[in-house]
Amino acid sequence: MLIRKAVRYRLEPTVEQENLLTRAVGCVRFVWNRALAIQKSYLEQGCGILSYVDMAKCLTAWRGSQAFGFLSESPIHPQQQVLRNLDRALKDAFDKRSPKRFPVFKKKGLHDSMRYPDPEQIKIDLCQQDKEGRRIFPRIFLPRIGWVKFRKSCMIGGEIRNVTVSRSGGHWYAAIQIEKEIPDPVHPASTAVGGDRGVANLLTLSDGTMFLPVSAYRDMQRKLAKEQRDLARKVKFSANWKKQKAKITRLHQRIADIRKTVLHQVSTVISKNHAVVVLEDLRVQNMTSSAKGTAVQPGRKVRQKSGLNKAILDQGWGMLLRLLEYKLQWTGGMLYRVPPEYTSQICPVCGVVDAENRKTQATFHCRHCGHTDHADVNAAKNILARGLHPAKGLHPVKELQSTAGHAGVACFAA
Repeated sequence: MLIRKAVRYRLEPTVEQENLLTRAVGCVRFVWNRALAIQKSYLEQGCGILSYVDMAKCLTAWRGSQAFGFLSESPIHPQQQVLRNLDRALKDAFDKRSPKRFPVFKKKGLHDSMRYPDPEQIKIDLCQQDKEGRRIFPRIFLPRIGWVKFRKSCMIGGEIRNVTVSRSGGHWYAAIQIEKEIPDPVHPASTAVGGDRGVANLLTLSDGTMFLPVSAYRDMQRKLAKEQRDLARKVKFSANWKKQKAKITRLHQRIADIRKTVLHQVSTVISKNHAVVVLEDLRVQNMTSSAKGTAVQPGRKVRQKSGLNKAILDQGWGMLLRLLEYKLQWTGGMLYRVPPEYTSQICPVCGVVDAENRKTQATFHCRHCGHTDHADVNAAKNILARGLHPAKGLHPVKELQSTAGHAGVACFAA
């Protein structure tokens, strides 16, 4: 199996190196915006788009001109790479099979990053001590930047393919993409579980295991609101406004780091102990859409829906799915996604679907056979059954009349 992954380290640049990094990512952003403006002008005139080769020639002319000569003071490979990224983004936007969003202009200070695509230009020195025996930081060599110290938090463990330098929360990071080939893994476990993602619990497994919800945003929401009120009282773009803005950015970064840490821990435990995991194929973007409505048709219970959206987004359901997907693949396991319809209303004993089976959020009680279980555990069992028996789980439901004369009861066909 060929594994491609990225290890991310925090850089410790000097003041001069930080200025060079800021200038370099600024040049990359300038190349993207100028190239995108040219491509949009060509499209508006009905001339199609320029190829990457043509845009690379324009970049060479810019770097040699007097007006844009500042581009030559920064490394050229990240600027060429951003042109490749733009070319791919434009082709994806016009792809009829799976069109994506048309690329937009980049803003200063938002997602600042650049990529060194050539591994031959990257050098890493992992020596932990100098000649006098003093401990020093490991170093990474970045063209036009020099040797930059970084915090080695984990092993690299593979062949370097490229390096992406980014700025987040006031710190610089280097994400080193590595590639290594390993024998096809065989998972040590032989168990299969279904998982029900929720708000009361982050994830509930069919064997009864429950993982507590992520509450990073909820715990810091009051502090974040206070910092944002302080920002609103300051003069926009003043020195104090920029300091307060950076403070809020660091707080957001801390919330994201806590959420990512919890999701990594949960996904690691599950991927190591279970060979097959079945989850619902949830449309999180649709589930967290606003209920505000329009001026003509205003929505109902907007505030309650907003609170639910915050709780769902705080859990990081999509990130948990991605983490489980690649971790199970690396350990020899498998991840299945099944349709989520009626998983919280099906009785796993008699197979009857009835909305009245779950009158409360915490308890499932079948009105037909009397089966009682925790609501999330019951949903996880249904998800597992649908994953192990897809023909049965994907079969359309049919209406059945209950013995009590209750309408609207459905049962999966055998």
